[in-house]
Amino acid sequence: MVSGVLEVPAAANAESRAGKYLTFALGEQGYAVQVLRVREIASMQQITAVPHTPGYVRGVVNLRGKVIPVIDLRLKFGLPEQKYTPRTSIVVVQIERGTTRMLVGIIVDKVLEVLAFQTADIEDTPDFGDGLATPYILGMAKAKGKMKILLDINMVLSAQQL
Repeated sequence: MVSGVLEVPAAANAESRAGKYLTFALGEQGYAVQVLRVREIASMQQITAVPHTPGYVRGVVNLRGKVIPVIDLRLKFGLPEQKYTPRTSIVVVQIERGTTRMLVGIIVDKVLEVLAFQTADIEDTPDFGDGLATPYILGMAKAKGKMKILLDINMVLSAQQL
């Protein structure tokens, strides 16, 4: 397991980003998070709503005796809400900020597969111009003719936001 905070700037070299990733889809777009961050993949289940939380925070679930906050990644990314299907999953990831570690469930449309990305497969995040920062994107990876967005889950989800 990686200790400390893994914060790789988007312009980091591709070698430091190479490795195994869990890929999943939100709509037609593929995303990926480092396998070392994934703790569990669970089917959708009853989520207990928590009042006064942002709209993308769906609530909490009890997984093996642990209460874990759950966010809908579609809503976090500003995508339209969709009904959950039998393929909808909760991916439990570990985020880290300094010495704080926390498990968080992210709702994804469907889990795809684990892929190993080599240095040659990964490109830097494109520059979207002034005023549009994308620190949560590690890079873009090509796999099976499709582009996957590599996410720095620590930057997507922060303990302060939850």
